[in-house]
Amino acid sequence: MTEDVQRWKKRRRRLWLATAVVAAILAIVVVPPLLSISRYKSRITNLMSESLGRPVRLSSVELRLFPWPGFVLTDLTVEEDPAYGAEPVLHAETVRASIRLLSLWRGRVEIGTISVDNASLNVVRTTGGRWNLDPLFRTAAAKAQPATGSMGPGRRATPLPYLEATNSRINFKRGAEKLPFSLLETDLSFWQEEPGDWRLRLRGQPARTDLSLNLGDTGLVRLEARAQSASELRKVPLHVDLEWWEAQLGQLARLVIGSDPGWRGDLTGELHLDGTPDAAQIQTRLRATGVHRAEFAPAAPMDFDASCGFLYHFSARAVENLACDSPLGDGRIHLAGDLPGSGALPHLSVEVDRIPVAAGLDALRTIRSDFGPGLEAAGTVSGKISYAPVAPEAAPSAKQRRAAKGRAAKAHAALPGPLTGSFTVAGFQLSGDGLGTPIQASRLVLEPAAAVEQSQPQGRSSAGIQPAALQATVTIPAGGTSPLAVIARLGLSGYQLTVHGQASVARARELAHVAGMGDAAALESLAGDPVSVDLGAQGPWMPKEGAAFSKSLPAAETPATDSLSGTVTLHNANWKADFLANHVEIAQATLHVGQGQLRWDPIVFSYGPVKGTASLDLPAHCGAGEPCQPKFQVEFGNLDAGALQAAILGAHEKGTLLSTLIARFRPASSSTTPAWPTVEGTVKADSLVLGPVTLTDATAGLRILATGAEITGLDADLLGGHVHGGGTLSTASDQAKPAYTLEGEFEKLSPAAVGQLLGLKWSGGVLQADGKIDLSGFTDKDLAASAKGNLHFDWRHGMAAGRNGGSPAEDAVPEVLTRFDRWTADADIANGTVTLKDSEVLLGTRKRAVEGALIFGDPPKVTLAAPKETQAKR
Repeated sequence: MTEDVQRWKKRRRRLWLATAVVAAILAIVVVPPLLSISRYKSRITNLMSESLGRPVRLSSVELRLFPWPGFVLTDLTVEEDPAYGAEPVLHAETVRASIRLLSLWRGRVEIGTISVDNASLNVVRTTGGRWNLDPLFRTAAAKAQPATGSMGPGRRATPLPYLEATNSRINFKRGAEKLPFSLLETDLSFWQEEPGDWRLRLRGQPARTDLSLNLGDTGLVRLEARAQSASELRKVPLHVDLEWWEAQLGQLARLVIGSDPGWRGDLTGELHLDGTPDAAQIQTRLRATGVHRAEFAPAAPMDFDASCGFLYHFSARAVENLACDSPLGDGRIHLAGDLPGSGALPHLSVEVDRIPVAAGLDALRTIRSDFGPGLEAAGTVSGKISYAPVAPEAAPSAKQRRAAKGRAAKAHAALPGPLTGSFTVAGFQLSGDGLGTPIQASRLVLEPAAAVEQSQPQGRSSAGIQPAALQATVTIPAGGTSPLAVIARLGLSGYQLTVHGQASVARARELAHVAGMGDAAALESLAGDPVSVDLGAQGPWMPKEGAAFSKSLPAAETPATDSLSGTVTLHNANWKADFLANHVEIAQATLHVGQGQLRWDPIVFSYGPVKGTASLDLPAHCGAGEPCQPKFQVEFGNLDAGALQAAILGAHEKGTLLSTLIARFRPASSSTTPAWPTVEGTVKADSLVLGPVTLTDATAGLRILATGAEITGLDADLLGGHVHGGGTLSTASDQAKPAYTLEGEFEKLSPAAVGQLLGLKWSGGVLQADGKIDLSGFTDKDLAASAKGNLHFDWRHGMAAGRNGGSPAEDAVPEVLTRFDRWTADADIANGTVTLKDSEVLLGTRKRAVEGALIFGDPPKVTLAAPKETQAKR
């Protein structure tokens, strides 16, 4: 009997199973044609819109039964609230929405899961601090959990679907402005674990839309969050775990600030939050390994592992019980304090214990690209500094400050500072990178610098109080009669340094190299007595690209780049340049630094028998397309060209003045002699002796170029008159010989002086002349043979006689030139001869023609032919 019952039960199970299979097949075959998909399109749209609290649009709906009943939505768009912008909050080309089967038994269609792929989500934060996702989640939560009594008979809450996105993109906006930051290849899940228990899971790749980044080096962001319902938002229980793994520092910097400052290393950050927005306990950890600059890999890259914990009050924007610890080398750093918010004053303290000075040097070299990698530092830092700013009512009154100024009779008045405590550096030593003798100090104390009030220019409303900083003073023996006194002032945003004292030239060269001064190489050619230094420098710890010398600013205004100002004075020094034959002896020279340039003024020098004073302007920074040439001014007393030639060429050097100078003007590639630098400026001389001719009060502009030189604006007194002109020198590599072009205008020349130059006796009114000549070659013979040009002169009311007053006959001048009213002529210069043409002599109404020539030589040979009489036209 029992066996029969068991057989009957098995047959009944098989019958039910067969019936279920047949029913399922009939449902698959019969039911879908009976369903109106277009009818459910509007229903699904309304369901999603009701769940999300946003207008929803979609193009089409397709029914899918396998592997799970649901719909495939095409071109889904979730509109944005106009308060947050015009772009949709979510857009996806394809969305899969699965149906809750149990809801069909109740005659309802409920969406169980919404899955999107390759979607785009916009996250917006307004200027008021509101997020566009906040009202969306609030609406969804309200629909899923309505208040008691809000439902009518037979109604139930619309459950929030399980939302998931794969391989999607999250964009971030600030109001209407679309930020360049986004998360790519993002996997996102949002669901309700139980009523009132919300979960969020996210995994994505940080990126920028305006830069090309190596996404494999920007790290990976992972977020898991949980929130529970509460009567008020500030009381919502929260749990957040945020991790950013293995971000490469260079790519991370480009992601955050848009440029690569040259940092390298790997960074991992973690944040864990537990509590409520009103009181959130936060733990953070930041780990970095292999931190260094891209230009060099140090023997021991900088690593750190910092952990912080604090209690955060979102409504008050306050941090309470802040405590951060980080081991560094063999030491430790501890930061503690409170940031009360709401205008209350913060209280912080930093305690360091045996922190290596080398770690600080490595940090400085990491953020600054202009610090030599060859430097080595020794010593440790220990101590504690507390920061507790004084409340405004406790600060001295304006009357008290004025009284303090009057008593001290100084520009600054000491004020109470917010810093207390000190750091002590034991066994400090800086060596390497060209330092012949290390910089040492057995004990240095960094203590709070006294706050001072600085006067402000008109129109500024601030009181001009210097920010809190630490200050230390160290003396460095540098080979002078007095050591260098260095005062360092270190703040959070930047630094200030002042250096005063004397240093030997060699030591000054070493210190300039260590400081990263680009012109330190110029000191290689300098020797002499110790230099006097009075310099000040300041700047931010992380300057913008391209540091430049600039005008010194008040300490309350940290400049965007490094600035240097002050003076360096030389005494009894000598300087040897590669393009000069001998040393330049410098009696005194002062370098002025600041105002965006370097200026040597004055320079009192002697070069052999040549003595003079000069000034030289060296632009410290030039932008693209701007002229960036040194400019000089040189003044001489009485200058002789022969003495100048002997000084430049040297007593035993072969060649001529022109040949040697021109060789030095040529590009270095075409001559073994170093080329002159490209400079421009003016040259002045009280007198310049050029053989038989002397120029007085001479001034000329001179520009030395890569392929020659230019003389502009030549003005001088000459032969009792004045000359104005200019010229060029071309030494291009494709020319066998240098080429010259000279032109000038001569005004009010004395006929007696001109006649004496030609070996003739002339007198009468002044001469006017102008001309132009082209020459080439090195020697006087080359120049005379190649000379080509023209000359025009005009002489009124003159008298001319021969070399010996008219006898013998070959030295006499034509009778028509013994006295005349006007003599005008044009002349051609060629083949070493000046030949007169169109030469007319006017006496009364009669004109005479004069033929003549001048042959170059020492002395020159002048011949004048007898005139041919012509009847003057009335």
